[in-house]
Amino acid sequence: MTSQSAIEQTLNWVDKVIIGENFCPFARKERESDRIRTVVTEETDNAQILQALLDEMELLENKSEIETTLLIINKGVKDFFDYLDLVDLANRLIKQEDFEGIFQLATFHPDYLFADAPADATSHFTNRSPFPMLHIIREESLEKALETFPNPENIPVRNIKHAEKLGKAFFQKLLSPNDQSK
Repeated sequence: MTSQSAIEQTLNWVDKVIIGENFCPFARKERESDRIRTVVTEETDNAQILQALLDEMELLENKSEIETTLLIINKGVKDFFDYLDLVDLANRLIKQEDFEGIFQLATFHPDYLFADAPADATSHFTNRSPFPMLHIIREESLEKALETFPNPENIPVRNIKHAEKLGKAFFQKLLSPNDQSK
């Protein structure tokens, strides 16, 4: 998979699932304003992936015109549990580099599993993406957006109910590399 193909598949997923199904009520504005940066790392080594994450946080710190970054991991952490290990390391890196309170991560993976849900639950699809990904979010922007959104704590519950209504087949088709609806 080329980097460009990974970006195209990811943006298709953002448009059809995250925005199209309103899983993130804040994404449309940033996508329409072209303030979502998509970057692909071809690295398979966690240290190199973490360096790419650090590079992106430093870039975001210096470029306010970019709201958020989707760091797409094209070749590394294919196994979900290896990905969770990377997420732990990434969160430690945020603290170590004094980005805590500035950035936070949202996590997405093709095999995402919530620990408190059965393995075959449709709810997992709310965090399943075409590729392993680290989504870097500006905490200040998130806090501002949440202030104007009624009952933001209900977003995950609403997303799970909506995912169940859509059904697994909907997500499986969109996450398939052969999806022709792009």
